[in-house]
Amino acid sequence: MIQTFKDRGIIAVISGFSGAGKGTIMKQLVSRYDRYRLSVSMTTREPRTGEVDGKEYFFVEEEAFLKLVEEDGLIEHANYVGHFYGTPKKFVEEQLEAGKDVLLEIEIQGALQIKKKFPESLLIFVTPPSVEELERRLRGRGTETEEVIQSRIHRAQEEAKGMLSYDYILVNDQVDACVVQMHEVIQAAKCEGWRRKDLADQILRELEEK
Repeated sequence: MIQTFKDRGIIAVISGFSGAGKGTIMKQLVSRYDRYRLSVSMTTREPRTGEVDGKEYFFVEEEAFLKLVEEDGLIEHANYVGHFYGTPKKFVEEQLEAGKDVLLEIEIQGALQIKKKFPESLLIFVTPPSVEELERRLRGRGTETEEVIQSRIHRAQEEAKGMLSYDYILVNDQVDACVVQMHEVIQAAKCEGWRRKDLADQILRELEEK
């Protein structure tokens, strides 16, 4: 029986300014390519119009969130604009073992936690083509108060300081082009030698058994 090499998935952490289009790009990746899976994050914030519990996020009370933190049930967690966000561990591990690439939409603080725990993970930062476009997108949502918009702009100033911690920075000027670019970046990164140590070890092991 011919034994093929097992292809473990990779964690691709997608961050970016609020309004950068991260969610849209990730959903397009999942719909176009079968190998991607979206990790559903958990949050203590209120759902926006149209958001469904268990689809966009798992919406929970702060007490339940903090209990899961204590039980080590999250691979990362952070506070963003007054609300907690985190990534449930079990789903991510199952998908990686199945050879699927898991997309996580996480802010910078959480992204760096992921990189520390999973050095082979890939960090990608998405930005609009200009600050003016960023502000236009935030206001175009029509769902947030001026106070919240200003809070997100202030937060973007802090996020910009961490952009160089990422492996790649992609400019989302046109969604379709950015989707293709992100797919190419992720698949190319998976082939880097140091990320294929398990594969190289497996090949060497099987050759030595001949």
